[in-house]
Amino acid sequence: MRLNHIDLPVRDITQTRAFFETHLDFVHVQTLGQNGLAILKDETGLVLVLSRWPKAADAAYPGGFHIGFLLESEAAVRARYARLLAAGVDLPGSPEHQRGGFQFYFEAPGPVLVEIGWRP
Repeated sequence: MRLNHIDLPVRDITQTRAFFETHLDFVHVQTLGQNGLAILKDETGLVLVLSRWPKAADAAYPGGFHIGFLLESEAAVRARYARLLAAGVDLPGSPEHQRGGFQFYFEAPGPVLVEIGWRP
């Protein structure tokens, strides 16, 4: 069994879709409805669905919720960090060795907490 897809409710589907395409190398597959659902895919075949944020005023992801991407080396993590920084993405901290890996975190539009890292 393998993970097939993730559905992330986001506040602005268009903005989040553009971010994932531009900075995280996802490819747009389809948008359904009046921009009510965007389907993207990564190079491994993982499907990322961006759906509408709940209307409830107190809607929020639970603390600590995030999505993570593994790269092939520490150098690749540093390169991705530099690419995001050069593109003007707000990166609150630089990559560092922690919890058995080398990674950094940032908030993508959505808001979605993203981890990019490498594990030996």
